[in-house]
Amino acid sequence: MTEQEIAGLGPAFASYLGRYRGCFLQRRTAAHFDTYCRGLLSDLPRKSVEPIALGAGTAVRTLQEFLVTARWDHGRARDLLQRHLAAAAAAAAAGAIGTVGIIDETSCRKWGEHTPGVQRQYLGCVGKLDNGIVTVHVGVARGRFRALLDAELYLPQSWDQDRARCRAAGIPDEVRYRPKWRIAVDQLLRLGGNGVTFDWLAFDEGYGAAVPLLAFLNLVGQRFVAEVPVNFAARAAAAEPARRADERLTVADARGGRRYRVARRTAGDAVWRAAAAVVWVAGRRHTLVVAVNEATGEVKYFLSNATAEPVARVLAVAFRRWVAEHAFRLGKQEAGLLDYEGRDYTGLMRHLVLALVVLGFVATHTERLRGEKPTGDGGAGVPGAEPAVRGGVPPAAGELGDKPHQRGHPLPPTAQRASHEVPQETAA
Repeated sequence: MTEQEIAGLGPAFASYLGRYRGCFLQRRTAAHFDTYCRGLLSDLPRKSVEPIALGAGTAVRTLQEFLVTARWDHGRARDLLQRHLAAAAAAAAAGAIGTVGIIDETSCRKWGEHTPGVQRQYLGCVGKLDNGIVTVHVGVARGRFRALLDAELYLPQSWDQDRARCRAAGIPDEVRYRPKWRIAVDQLLRLGGNGVTFDWLAFDEGYGAAVPLLAFLNLVGQRFVAEVPVNFAARAAAAEPARRADERLTVADARGGRRYRVARRTAGDAVWRAAAAVVWVAGRRHTLVVAVNEATGEVKYFLSNATAEPVARVLAVAFRRWVAEHAFRLGKQEAGLLDYEGRDYTGLMRHLVLALVVLGFVATHTERLRGEKPTGDGGAGVPGAEPAVRGGVPPAAGELGDKPHQRGHPLPPTAQRASHEVPQETAA
């Protein structure tokens, strides 16, 4: 957005913020909500409490109290946002693959020991083990409409086992360690309660390796395309022993498979060769796909429970995951998504919710600023098998967003480059 466009949206932004008045008991608290959200949408280089307060001419302590101790319902604000975005997504042109939900995570370096959830862990934002926090998110993509719907802090086991440390950080006793896939399940249940539905779910191998997540999605009838690691265990038939994905389908199978063109709006088209096979996972038939990028040699494995769908559609859903990377970049650069600087869990969660509120406004006004109706899938689809391609294929740099070690995977990049293996979590 240009400065003129942002200024022109001032009345619309004020009206949008008015949707959330019912979350506040006092008008004064609602005024602080306006101040904070406007600060998040401003051009401040750092969007934490202090610079927002100073930029607005408000006492820093006042905004700190608004974020941490003031009585207002940030859970209700999140629910209102999700209902609003559900309606906005439903009104958008569906494109070729409909509404795709994306499960993903992002991270942020934090110094010190007091920010809730901080510890030395793998951070996708720097591509290595470092001190910081990780948050789990669900986003949505429908045609050209894209938005982040939810955000939740990942609380490591080391924190959960030290309840005194949790209480010092304002973390309620009921907030415990949950595997990241379990956080995503809870988010999906909450989204469903707020009217958000998906034609598909897509997620990376950090979540694809969690068989309990796949079993849950099968149980509720949710179609998905999961990227899975090469060592993912699956059966060729229900009664056969499990084999690794890269044994069931090899790179040679992919190279001898059909060609599929992946179009991207920010990079040249990429051509992938892919092959598919039926496998059994957790007692159910799935489609396993191996794909290799003709230009880069990159290899990916995908698993889908939509066994009747063609490979072209499975790949189209799989590569829609780049939307999450775009949303994280936008959220961090434009709305201060992880700029919170404090030691309180409530303050952190409220900051996340307010960043989502601001990003929700941006998402619902993007098409208006384009001056056109959304069409197709924003250039991210895979229309079908690709005939022989004349000439060279443009390099595929960037067509999948960040590289695997930048996406918040649970393994350090050195281990991923060596084997691309992720521990597979099975159902209890």
